[in-house]
Amino acid sequence: MNLSARDVSVTLSRREIVKQVSLEVRENRFVGLLGPNGSGKTTLLKSIYRVLKPSAGLVTLDDVDIQKLAYRDTARRMGVISQFTVMNFDFTVEEVVLMGRAPHKTAFSKDTEADYRIAEDALRRVDMLDFRDRSFNTLSGGEKQRILLARTLAQQVELLILDEPTNHLDIKYQIQIMDVVKGLGVGVLAALHDLNLTLLYCDYVYVLKDGRIVAHGRTEDVITEQLIREVYEVECSVQRHPKNGRLYVTFFSRL
Repeated sequence: MNLSARDVSVTLSRREIVKQVSLEVRENRFVGLLGPNGSGKTTLLKSIYRVLKPSAGLVTLDDVDIQKLAYRDTARRMGVISQFTVMNFDFTVEEVVLMGRAPHKTAFSKDTEADYRIAEDALRRVDMLDFRDRSFNTLSGGEKQRILLARTLAQQVELLILDEPTNHLDIKYQIQIMDVVKGLGVGVLAALHDLNLTLLYCDYVYVLKDGRIVAHGRTEDVITEQLIREVYEVECSVQRHPKNGRLYVTFFSRL
């Protein structure tokens, strides 16, 4: 499934946050969305997954205007993990993951054995099966993030939208989560802060600054010392690792 945003703008409280942004996520491609805080990444993602309506432009799934799709149809095809998720009721971990099956069910229908198997497999893939009976609200931020990924895995979608998916995670689980997502074989659009994770996992990147795309292309072509200096206003070194040949970034302190 292909996602396309064409000349998308988003205005909030009379201020244009996202300004004529165009991007695409082709089938099976892992696309990163980069930029400093306040650059418009989260607002752009919200306009794509229909929390916000663009003030201009068009978002399509396989060339169909997303605004013309029923929300259930969108949820069957596109899964979302946002930065902040609050559960107002005391659900167990398993119940939260089973919520991912909702787009595939009719109203008031019960969970089936197949639904439970899918939820169990999703929890196993994020290494959280032993937490299935725990209250979601008692988990740490990192544990919650892994459960939300499991819920999205249970949704069995063709496209993932991720807003800082490795927030609150230690290094081990950052890599585990990114490995799981990369191995799904679906299109991914992920807002990321960590440039080294971006270099490891993203096939293509778009860079936002002040609501506009200022660079895009193959990840290794885009993430350069000059771009980091201009966009993030920090000094760094971009080099190839002697063991795996991959680019990595080292930042310099001004002290």
